[in-house]
Amino acid sequence: MSHIRFKLVALSGLKFDDDVYEILLPTLDGQIGVLQGHMPLVSVATHGAIGVRRNSSDKDDMIEYFSTNGGVIEVQGNTLSVLVDEADQAEEINIQEAKEAFELAQKMKLEAKDQISLDHAQSLIDRQTVRLQVAGLKRRNRH
Repeated sequence: MSHIRFKLVALSGLKFDDDVYEILLPTLDGQIGVLQGHMPLVSVATHGAIGVRRNSSDKDDMIEYFSTNGGVIEVQGNTLSVLVDEADQAEEINIQEAKEAFELAQKMKLEAKDQISLDHAQSLIDRQTVRLQVAGLKRRNRH
């Protein structure tokens, strides 16, 4: 079976390091899939969900998801490395906390008095939106 080594590294440490069949990544050009034998690549990951399919026979409901607020993607040889500030696995996300943080960020955006505050609030909104989407993907796939 053809596999590629996937390493997901966040500021808090190594989040994933294993041989997998396919990795789905959010990029500026849309979602890309990376398989064994992918050409060398350096790219930018954007806000979104990183999906990991461990085996070619794994159905979509078996994909493991991580939320990310962006980072750097590098494919070299048969290794894909993704370096991000943070990455939360679906199971780690507390939906209630993420909803509360999302609502707080929306309030901050409404009350922003300058562009820096507005940008910061929008960044927080984007982060919580992705976390809620990833948590929802995992929950939906379990039923």
